[in-house]
Amino acid sequence: MKFFQIIILIALTTSCEYFRKPKEPLAVARVGDDYLYKKDIQNLVPKGTSKLDSLAIMKTYLDRWATQKLLFNGAELNLSEEKIEEYEALINQYKIDLYTKAYIEQLVFKKIDTIVTEVEIKEYYEKNKQFFKNPTELVKMRYINLVKENPKFENIKAKFTSFAKKDIKYLEELSIQFKSYAFNDSIWVDVNQVFEKLPFINLENKEKYIVDGINYQYPDSTTVWLVKVNKVLPKDSATPLQFLRPTIKQVIINNRKLELINTIEKEITNDAIKNKKYEIYK
Repeated sequence: MKFFQIIILIALTTSCEYFRKPKEPLAVARVGDDYLYKKDIQNLVPKGTSKLDSLAIMKTYLDRWATQKLLFNGAELNLSEEKIEEYEALINQYKIDLYTKAYIEQLVFKKIDTIVTEVEIKEYYEKNKQFFKNPTELVKMRYINLVKENPKFENIKAKFTSFAKKDIKYLEELSIQFKSYAFNDSIWVDVNQVFEKLPFINLENKEKYIVDGINYQYPDSTTVWLVKVNKVLPKDSATPLQFLRPTIKQVIINNRKLELINTIEKEITNDAIKNKKYEIYK
């Protein structure tokens, strides 16, 4: 008899343990049947944060977590079935879109050709340059800013005006004596950059100092500016290829991606039809 009493006692104890709610030793908060665990917030507080600030951050996060859970639970109870079904459909569609986008990007990454030749860039530019308009004037120019008392001033001025290869080399060797300079006058620069580099030129007087072919010197209190303007491109002219090359390269790659995505999608669908994985019932 005692043997059966022991068996019954063990059975009762086991059943009580089975129906008892499991302990949550690693939980830091609970809302209904939802628990927030230590592992969920282990990186919440930045290292070096004071104890007081840590508590404030933790309290704010817990309150926000609890509020969202309570609102969500309330929504499940109070929203209409039609509205819940609508949201579930949106959630499912979002999941499909997210997965397919990631998968397509993975396939495209393996197959895409990202090498764009200069010929391709120029061809695209010539076909589409009417759509690219520069928003401000662009300028090709060179300049030197040097102190007035420089003993080689006249020679520097002559070399700057001539600007043959040997003159450029000479000026570059002396460049440590210049306050500032720019010799690459084959590159277009935005007029706003000119205003920054040559402070005596501004929006009001640019018509005087930024003119095609002009060559002049401008003295200020302690220095002299030597300036040569090669070319000015008016506002709303076709933007030079120099400025568009990176953009055009990316556009060409993006177009390739779109074409590749269409090809991949068609191949996947056709393969499914061929392998009887996709059928349309008439």
